[in-house]
Parts: sequence; C-alpha cells; structure tokens
Amino acid sequence: MKKTQFNKFHIAAGGKMVEFAGYEMAVEYTGVKDEHINIRNNVGVFDVSHMGEVWVKGPKAFEFVQKVTTNDVAALTPGKIQYSCFPNGKGGIVDDLLVYHYEDQKYMLVINASNIDKDWAWLQSQNTMGAELENASENISQLAVQGPNAIKALQSLTDINLSEITYYTFKTGKFAGVENVIISATGYTGAGGFEIYMYNSDAEKIWNAIFEAGKSTGIKLAGLASRDTLRLEMGFCLYGNDIDDTTSPIEAGLGWITKFVEGNNFTDREYLENQKDNGVSKKLVGFEMIERGIPRHHYKVVDSKGIEIGHVTSGTMSPMLNVGIGMAYVKPEFSKLGTEIFISIRDKNIKAKVVKMPFYKA
Repeated sequence: MKKTQFNKFHIAAGGKMVEFAGYEMAVEYTGVKDEHINIRNNVGVFDVSHMGEVWVKGPKAFEFVQKVTTNDVAALTPGKIQYSCFPNGKGGIVDDLLVYHYEDQKYMLVINASNIDKDWAWLQSQNTMGAELENASENISQLAVQGPNAIKALQSLTDINLSEITYYTFKTGKFAGVENVIISATGYTGAGGFEIYMYNSDAEKIWNAIFEAGKSTGIKLAGLASRDTLRLEMGFCLYGNDIDDTTSPIEAGLGWITKFVEGNNFTDREYLENQKDNGVSKKLVGFEMIERGIPRHHYKVVDSKGIEIGHVTSGTMSPMLNVGIGMAYVKPEFSKLGTEIFISIRDKNIKAKVVKMPFYKA
C-alpha cells in the first residue's frame, strides 16, 4: 500500500487505518459522528493527498480540456474552478473532476484517487491535438481544512486574505512560510473551508503549522468515513457509487455541468443532448426515510406493490438530521419530489419519500 506524507501523524493520532484506492488511509479517529459534527460546527482536517492531479499545458491546453470535459471551459478565467466530468464515449462517465484554470494555457485537473491510472490512460488516448500532459499525482500532497472556523484557524499562516477566496476560486501564494501553495475553496462537505495543495517536500512543515495555528479553535482530524457522510448530506455524488461508466451526467442530475453551448463540442455531446431532449430511463434522486431504517449501497428500491424500480447508490443515517438519507436511481415516473418509495432492508420494505437535495441546510 502507498502511504501519504502524513501517514505517521494519522497513526500517532490513533487513526483507524484501512486500504483505500491503494493507499493506507485513516477512516476515522474519534468516531464518525463526532468528526462529522465537528466539521459542521467548528473545523477539521482531512488528508486527501491520495487524490490525483494532472497538469494540462501549452497552446493546445484549452482545446484539450474543452474536448474531454462536459462543462464549458471557455467560461473559466485564471483563478476560477469548475466541477465537471469526463464522458467516456459511450454515454457514461470516466470520472468526475475539478478543473483549475491556473494561468493562461495551464490547467490542473483534480481527479479521484481510485481512478488515477484509468483517467491518465483515458486522457492520453484522447490527446489527438498534442497538449502537454503531466501526471503530478505522486508529487503533490493535499489537505482539506473544512468547517465554519477554517479562516480563523488558517489566516495567521498567510498574507492572502482567505475571505476573498470565494466558492470555486483559488489563489496561489505563500502559506506557512512555503511558496507556491494553492489554496482553493471547493469543499466536498458543504461546511466551508479550503483545500491546501503543496509539494510533498513541504507537507510535514505545513501540517505542523496548521495544527499549531488551529489550536485555539480546537481543530481536529477527520477521516474518510465522515467525509462520506458530510458529502451525502449535501447530495454530492461519489464516483463508484452514484456515478460510474454506466451512468450519464444527465441521468445523474448533472445537467448543470453539461453545457450544450456553441463551441463546446465535447465527447458524447450528441448522445447526451439527445438524453436531455428526449428523456432517460433512470434518474438519480435523493430520498429520506419515513419509517426507521438505514439505507445502504445496492439496496433495492421498490414501489408500493414490491416491484423493483431502482437501487440505492449511497445511504447513511444523517448525523445532523438523525434520519436515514440516501441517493438512488429510480424509474423517471418515481422521481418527482414527494413520491413515496420503499427501500428493501433485510427483507422488509421500509417507507421513504423522494426529497430535494441537499438534505442538510446550514
């Protein structure tokens, strides 16, 4: 198993270590609910160094990123970020990602840890125009400092005014005495905060500085399990659960990152535009349990007669709402808000209803 630059700190903090995407990662420290609530109310730190980073550079950089992603890269200016996905040429999704417009003719693509090799192979296969590609995943560490007290915890470490880094923007500068650190605000938790990108050689220095500066706020570590419950409360998709090579962005409710504008001739545009215009055979919805029960990945969704109409992609007991919540693909006629559906949990059909996401609103 690979180890991030922060591995020894996780072990010293009593992290419960598991294998994830080829890395030894901490799934929890003080407990999922405790870490989750701390992020919502205070500030916590995730090690997300396992994520992948690919640089796209040169005069063909824009053309390439516009081709391989569904969002409209022409709308990006340096310092801005887009959420997007790679269509796979068959209507499905290779991966979802973040596109950072770093500077003119230079983009950083932030991809999922479990897909780094697959994505890299896909990007190389699509590079017919000769863009400069660099897989920097092994050289970059990343910490996500999340929660409403993130600015309070971090501001003393940088001259950059963190309050000016608005949602889906970033700045590059000096942080904890280290030059060329990327500080962004995309947030997979919905609780506010920042992502800090650094070279591996600076990782330990920055880790120590963050936890020293954050002492006054009671900053705490958070593991992958609470990251999952936090993103689910916000209705954010997780690749491999809610989206994959067999699901389209239109089916997944990601039409908002699939831009059918003039000049955006991305892979699968015609296929996806047809889905948008003529409908799909399944839709991703959010649901909340009416009767007591915890929905889980792969549980069947049935109608009032017990006929299967779909399946759960993600589910949990919401730490903030104290009710079972989840996402599921269902037949379109069951996707309307308020529709009653049933989740098959241990041979019992438990009542739920389709609700608007996010589930939790701060």
